[in-house]
Amino acid sequence: MARHLITSAIPYINGIKHLGNLVGSQLPADLYARYLRGRGHEVLFLCATDEHGTPAELAAAKAGKPVAAYCAEMWQVQKDLADGFRLSFDHFGRSSSEQNRKLTQHLAVKLHENGLIEEVTEKQVYSKADGRFLPDRYIEGTCPNCGYEKARGDQCENCTKQLDPTDLIAPRSAISGSTELEVRETKHLYLRQSKMRGKLDGWIDSKTDWPVLTTSIAKKWLHDEGGLRDRGITRDLDWGIPVQFEGAPWSGMEGKVFYVWFDAPIEYIACGAEWAEAHALDDAAWERWWRTDKGAENVRYTQFMGKDNVPFHTLSFPATLIGSGEPWKLVDYIKSFNYLTYDGGQFSTSQGRGVFMDQALEILPADYWRWWLLSHAPEGGDAEFTWDNFQMNVNKDLADVLGNFVSRVTKFCRSKFGEAVPEGGETGPREDALIADLATRIRAYEAHMEAIDIRKAAAELRAIWVEGNEYLQAAAPWATYKESPEQAAAQIRLALNLVRLYAVLSAPFIPDTAARMLAAMQTQDAGWPGDVAEALAHLPAGHAFTVPDVLFAKITDDQREDWQARFAGVRA
Repeated sequence: MARHLITSAIPYINGIKHLGNLVGSQLPADLYARYLRGRGHEVLFLCATDEHGTPAELAAAKAGKPVAAYCAEMWQVQKDLADGFRLSFDHFGRSSSEQNRKLTQHLAVKLHENGLIEEVTEKQVYSKADGRFLPDRYIEGTCPNCGYEKARGDQCENCTKQLDPTDLIAPRSAISGSTELEVRETKHLYLRQSKMRGKLDGWIDSKTDWPVLTTSIAKKWLHDEGGLRDRGITRDLDWGIPVQFEGAPWSGMEGKVFYVWFDAPIEYIACGAEWAEAHALDDAAWERWWRTDKGAENVRYTQFMGKDNVPFHTLSFPATLIGSGEPWKLVDYIKSFNYLTYDGGQFSTSQGRGVFMDQALEILPADYWRWWLLSHAPEGGDAEFTWDNFQMNVNKDLADVLGNFVSRVTKFCRSKFGEAVPEGGETGPREDALIADLATRIRAYEAHMEAIDIRKAAAELRAIWVEGNEYLQAAAPWATYKESPEQAAAQIRLALNLVRLYAVLSAPFIPDTAARMLAAMQTQDAGWPGDVAEALAHLPAGHAFTVPDVLFAKITDDQREDWQARFAGVRA
């Protein structure tokens, strides 16, 4: 049994996330966590809401609520939606937690002690209309790189280029829309990332198994355009982790908070401490996952994120942990994703375009979405969601292949043998061939899951479902029954065991349906199949079962057309 630490990129608190956000981090992380638990490994799966910075303040102001109250409310909304999609976090934390405050301030002090924090007097944009300095994300304008007219002052959402507010063309306040901006001096703390370039370069080079997407983005930021730059880690904001605190080795930083991209990744660790507290455990419980001097040297740490988050997780966050000089666990593998587009355009939280998590669950159960999103995960390039493709894959894969198999087997057995695994008969060459084929495919499925090749794993799982249908078609127990009821009994006995096997294998992708299949087979034994022949004899003759309701209803043309029209516009 191995120990696996898994984190998915923590979502901003501002608003409900769309399906592109879901498949870009949390959902594939959940798939991997469920698979590893199913194989018997010890897993700690952590996520949280990212509650500091400009997005939270702007969203709270728009909602007319104090920012702390808004964040508490939206944390619950996001937690409920995560539960709705069956995301199996061991803890869903908050970056505004006391644990994150303490740890962020602690790491800042350590970086300062090691000569990696510098006080810099810089020029920043000040809005006369708003009477305040405007942090990066409070400034919008046209991107000088791609021409996108709603680029933010820290990064262009369209081309992902990192920016400074002064780079923007025709900048304006995101609060008031005012263009009456001027540059004034203010003092901030900078993380001297440039001093870490050599160590980060060597560390990234050592990750020879990382996806090309992850490594290429990290290397680009490390070396292109002058290489890794020192970055400010404080901002002039009211909401966040205070920069001035008791024991701080600097002064004159009142009214400033740590930059959200400094404290947000630290929440991964703090979330572990939150998890321990929530379960009445001591510090040793979370430290064995996060400190290599306390047991974390034996942990495999995997992060999941969209490609826009890669620079911060391959450079800034590792620079913080390595630079602290403390024995923190660094990530072993980063699974990054391209973008999921929506029906010929872009999903966008800021523009409200596409299907959002709450809307998705209103029209169909989670497993429909989980299957389609994971089987179309944007791994090798961007993927596109269309309603035609969604309808086709749900109907073909879930209804016609898996659902149809379970229905045919259980209903036929009930009509001919009753609601119990039938006795009699022996399996023969056809069954031996099926077992051999399944053994090969299951090992391939495991290999894809271990490698986190999600699309390949989904394709292999579907092929495993198809094997059962092809066996049923070739064996034709309904015809066999007329000549040899005993042989038909043996065929159906194996097929009922296939239902249980499919439930176990499918649980990481479609957990609710897998649970229904196990319940129908009246077993809670979800043990992973080692020996396939043994697995297909798990339910003995006489074992009772029930015929489940339809596992997956087909999506009709009328439904598809209705949803396509309903979600064609911008979400209010």
